[in-house]
Amino acid sequence: MKTKFGHVTYCSNIHLGESWKEHWKELKTYLPKIKKQVSPDTPFALGLRLSNQASIELLQKENLKAWKNWMEQESLYIVSINGFPFGGFHTDVVKENVYLPDWSKEERLDYTIRLFSLLKEVLPAGEEGGVSTPPLSYSFFDSNDLEKKQRRQICTKNIIRILVHLIHVKIETNQTLHLDIEPEPDGVLGTFFDFIRWYEEELIPTALPILSETFGTTSEIGKQIILDHIRLCLDVCHLAVSFEMNPFLFSELNRTGIKVGRMQVSSALKVRFENQPNEILELLKPFDEKKYLHQVISSLPDGTKVSYRDLGFAIEHGATPKEEWRIHFHVPIFLKSYGTFSSTQEELLFGLEEQKKSPFTNLLEIETYTWGVLPSSLHMPLEASITREIQWLQSVLGIFPGESGSVNEG
Repeated sequence: MKTKFGHVTYCSNIHLGESWKEHWKELKTYLPKIKKQVSPDTPFALGLRLSNQASIELLQKENLKAWKNWMEQESLYIVSINGFPFGGFHTDVVKENVYLPDWSKEERLDYTIRLFSLLKEVLPAGEEGGVSTPPLSYSFFDSNDLEKKQRRQICTKNIIRILVHLIHVKIETNQTLHLDIEPEPDGVLGTFFDFIRWYEEELIPTALPILSETFGTTSEIGKQIILDHIRLCLDVCHLAVSFEMNPFLFSELNRTGIKVGRMQVSSALKVRFENQPNEILELLKPFDEKKYLHQVISSLPDGTKVSYRDLGFAIEHGATPKEEWRIHFHVPIFLKSYGTFSSTQEELLFGLEEQKKSPFTNLLEIETYTWGVLPSSLHMPLEASITREIQWLQSVLGIFPGESGSVNEG
């Protein structure tokens, strides 16, 4: 739904379906029911997640026509696509495979262009649209610095190829489409600071000569074009895990002029070890599930930060009193605590307050995709879970059904 604080939506990566037929079946099952509860009288936005297979199938003329007709009938619209997971997001084991193919591969480039082609077809008139994407690659794919440097350079060049494509789209259609890069712990751009440094020291200097040669732009105009089309996907869970959801983040965005394509409204698991760390570690074991990566960053009493590639490694290493862990586990946003554990809801509320004071993005996208792997004590029916999250966000924003803005579908 469109509100004075931007579009409010949720990401369909929670729904099953690698093929378009399977995924649409899920959307038909859940979307009308959810919309009825959270946006009964106004158009409702969906953050669409498509696998590579589904993106190929949806671009077929008859499939796309049927999809557009159904969205119009149900008063639904799309301004965002999640292009992070290429495929297999609901297989038994995902882990670091979620990064494959990374931005050093042509398959990632082709997939992302395909997603933009779809977004171009369904984007409401007058709206901007974005596709989120991995932070270049996974930092443990390479074994030495030379390999890492070479992969990083190829990734950056392919991001610039997307930039050139989006500029052509802008020229041809006057649509502003943007690629939203999503820092995640242990990604090549694992932190917000990594993203800023790459953007200023690698992306802009590499892209400007290409834009000058291709489009005849000056450095000043070229930089503005880059800022328009390559943006930050601000995943609150990820940046809370890296202890970066703070005022410095927003001052850096102001300094650099880098735009936020979307804020992924999400919470991480937070654990404070007091006097009985071993007992707490035992309680954490059910969260060490085998499907997704659950990176951990620990803050020691002296302020030192220690990173672990997955929760199992952190549990095996152990903890000491007064240590705090932030765990990349997308827990429900409407809960502040889970018995012994808590969430980074405080960091999420900070980000939402910043958005209310001075909107820095036009899209608030709820992204809790781990419902199926949460410990059984936290399980809820999927429809109720999604609805409750949207209603919680509406309440925090002071936006309720019937108060949304209008969207010109087309």
